[in-house]
Amino acid sequence: MTGAAGFVGAHLCRRLGAAGAKVFAVSRSARAVATDIPGQHWLHADIAVAPECERVVRDAAPDVVFHLASVVRGSRDRSLVRPTFEANLASTVYLLDALADSGGGRFVQLGSLEEPDSPEATPCSPYAAAKAAASGYARMFAELYGLGAVVARVFMVYGPGLQDADKLVPYVITRLLEGQPVQLASGRRRVDWVYVEDVAEGLVLLGANADRLAGRTLDLGSGELSSTGAVVRRLYALLAPGEEPPFGTLPDRAAEVVRAAGADETERMLGWRARVGLDEGLARTVEWFRGRGPSTLAP
Repeated sequence: MTGAAGFVGAHLCRRLGAAGAKVFAVSRSARAVATDIPGQHWLHADIAVAPECERVVRDAAPDVVFHLASVVRGSRDRSLVRPTFEANLASTVYLLDALADSGGGRFVQLGSLEEPDSPEATPCSPYAAAKAAASGYARMFAELYGLGAVVARVFMVYGPGLQDADKLVPYVITRLLEGQPVQLASGRRRVDWVYVEDVAEGLVLLGANADRLAGRTLDLGSGELSSTGAVVRRLYALLAPGEEPPFGTLPDRAAEVVRAAGADETERMLGWRARVGLDEGLARTVEWFRGRGPSTLAP
């Protein structure tokens, strides 16, 4: 598993470990083995470097590759073009090629709701462009080279453990808990929110069924849209009742993608559906932040 030290990766490692799987967790920095996750073994490699990627696949000899590692930044800034190309696209190509060289196997590519739906649509960010191209390579390896590769198009995942200051939910929770001012855009954007444990369960099922579903893209989302403003108001009700969120103190980001997951299709093909509702998921997330002590998130 690449990206095993990240938010979704940590939850997926725990889910796989609980099922008795042996998980080779790949990290760019040397790490001690996490003793609280059974079956987890850390490998040190930069998968954006082809020889290192090949070594990892050779040493682990995986039945399934979960490719979660990426630069996750939705900024439109041109400085992200090369980092997202290397981390999100080049690494995917190297992994697919190494897996095919090893005799094949199952491959789960973590896609994104920001990927455009058609070749004619313009990606809204360097991140979206790299993710769309990576998903295209996964489908190509399935079609041309017989690899059991599938794409999990994950929607706006949130939950305990997410500590990214660029993400709305952890940012608002942390600022409110610390009594710091909150800055917000208009709150009008509508998003499909999905709880991280539901996503981990969906990824496990995709890994088990990748041969049968090779070449497909399946959505992991709730299938429902809720505005960012509605989510912020829920968080204020839990943490700062009676206070009014300061919407409009930041500009809206250009070219935001608004899309609901094809939940019915995913349930039909995979037997998976998101189970944790937004109110329950946000309450669980707030409780996790309450119990973790002072924040390390930047303003």
